[in-house]
Amino acid sequence: MGGLPEESWASSEATRKSMQGNRSRDTKPELAVRSAVHRRGLRYRVAARPLPELRRTADLVFRKAKIAVFVDGCYWHGCPEHHTQPATNPEYWSNKITGNIARDQDTDAHLQEAGWTVLRFWEHEDPETVADAVEQTVRSALERGIRNS
Repeated sequence: MGGLPEESWASSEATRKSMQGNRSRDTKPELAVRSAVHRRGLRYRVAARPLPELRRTADLVFRKAKIAVFVDGCYWHGCPEHHTQPATNPEYWSNKITGNIARDQDTDAHLQEAGWTVLRFWEHEDPETVADAVEQTVRSALERGIRNS
């Protein structure tokens, strides 16, 4: 008890505790984007499944407009600009990040097949610029929906 499990991915107990403390939602970049989108008068679901049968959640979900927004972390999603490979346990982390990227692509494909628009942004992108893109896409989708009714 107190030690690492036999098959732990962590190189040390401190690393394990640190990594377990990482948030999967309500990160600073996500909160900044949500706040900026909210100030524009748009309302959305937070950390919701766009497709109930798909066990994946988007950071912001606009159900009526069928838009799913993801604010991806540079490390966890393999940002080409900022992702760095750790020196400790590199094979594990390389496989982990590659798997995350593949899951992101699979999620996008499922959502698009179901008629959803997927917007993905990196955590390092300016929240106001992201919110502008989200607002434009949502308002355009809603406007098209009204015209097609």
